[in-house]
Amino acid sequence: QVQLVESGGGLVQPGGSLRLSCAASGFAFSHYPMSWVRQVPGRAIEWVSGISKGGNITTYADAVKGRFTISRDNAKNTLYLQMNTLQPEDTAVYHCAKRLPGYSRIGQNPRDYDYWGQGTQVTVSS
Repeated sequence: QVQLVESGGGLVQPGGSLRLSCAASGFAFSHYPMSWVRQVPGRAIEWVSGISKGGNITTYADAVKGRFTISRDNAKNTLYLQMNTLQPEDTAVYHCAKRLPGYSRIGQNPRDYDYWGQGTQVTVSS
């Protein structure tokens, strides 16, 4: 079955950096666009960044553009999110998400994805 396991979250001071990883299994990872989304309790789930199947196309939400970098290693079935210049408003649970089957374009809506990992907590605070 599909499994997505995130890691790399933690507590960091404003201006700091973290690198999130998502280990994928149970499906042909290289066949699917992937994304990161984040969730704050009481707020709508927010799409953060997406990457094409081959990794050559990346997109970002305006809130993180220029600070976050998404990448993937299809040989290792792993998705990454490098987060720099973190701000308190980046505090959230970050999930990796697998695109719905049959779509080659990166979706920018959480509803475009059918499987999510359990998430990793990122807290930005001094």
